[in-house]
Amino acid sequence: MESYTIIFYLFAAITLVSGFMVVTSKNIVHSAFYLLFTLFGISGIYALLGADFIAIVQVLVYIGGILILILFGVMLTNKITSIDIKSGSIQTIPAIIGIGLFAGALFATMITGNWRVNPGEIPNSTIKQLGSALITDYVLVFELLGILLLIALIGAASIARRDKEEV
Repeated sequence: MESYTIIFYLFAAITLVSGFMVVTSKNIVHSAFYLLFTLFGISGIYALLGADFIAIVQVLVYIGGILILILFGVMLTNKITSIDIKSGSIQTIPAIIGIGLFAGALFATMITGNWRVNPGEIPNSTIKQLGSALITDYVLVFELLGILLLIALIGAASIARRDKEEV
């Protein structure tokens, strides 16, 4: 086996095991931490496929932003309500059916042989292509989105400041 295949199987195992632990964990904080490893494994698979921009966005947006927001939300909500938040394992039968369907689709894909990826066919960089497209073809849309985000930031700051002044 070559190193590309070994690394792929490593990231696939990390993703599958931690994804299973997200679903089966009874503590919601532990589920959120397992979700961190699931998203990291998916990011590694994106990087192996040559989609380096998507891999970086996966780490920055999902792991760096959304997962931390989920953790803060869970921790703050748990302190306010004083209720022990636990997820139950009531959905065992639908999970088994879903895993069976996924395993069947995976087995059918492996039998047909359409799942193999040749590392030589992967493009060098998607970031270069995306950057040149943003600066040449979509420069107007890129600038308008920047202005829209600036307006949203100014609006959020003014709303937050107005609430402090009223108190």
